[in-house]
Amino acid sequence: MIIIRSIQIRDHYDLISSMMEQLHLSEKTFFLKTAAWESIASNYMQHVMEMQETCNGTCLLAYVDAQPAGFIFAYLEEPDESRIEDYTGNTLYVSDGYVANEFRRQGIYRMMNEELERIYVEMGIRRIVRYTLANNHRMQQFLASKDYEPVRLVYEKWLTPDGKKPVPLFPPLPDL
Repeated sequence: MIIIRSIQIRDHYDLISSMMEQLHLSEKTFFLKTAAWESIASNYMQHVMEMQETCNGTCLLAYVDAQPAGFIFAYLEEPDESRIEDYTGNTLYVSDGYVANEFRRQGIYRMMNEELERIYVEMGIRRIVRYTLANNHRMQQFLASKDYEPVRLVYEKWLTPDGKKPVPLFPPLPDL
């Protein structure tokens, strides 16, 4: 049985931090420049707690038979004068989400996402923003299946410390 509950990150710090670490390890397989969790954990966890507490953030935790299985976290970004879109309301930014390996392919992420969107749609949110890595094709397929559309592509170039050569950002493709 799958149950989804809204939680305060501060009250479940160790659990969410542990899941965030697993999320970071997973992201590292997609993007070589993902920071080591140990080097950012404290500041990042402080950031998400602050966003939850000051920007109407929501953290949903999924349980399977009373065992924590995954989470999703989002918060509101208020409009400012720098926007180029004609949308004038708050924007929901879905910041992080993770499902443990043993619970994947059971629709848990989909259920958490649907509940998260329901909460904010009821508040009047009409714009939801998400980011995913260019080579995370499974997430891209999921987002497309939920009517998300790519709007902007971000191109990055990272250079060696001397500024002379580009640094590879993605793991090499396996031999076919």
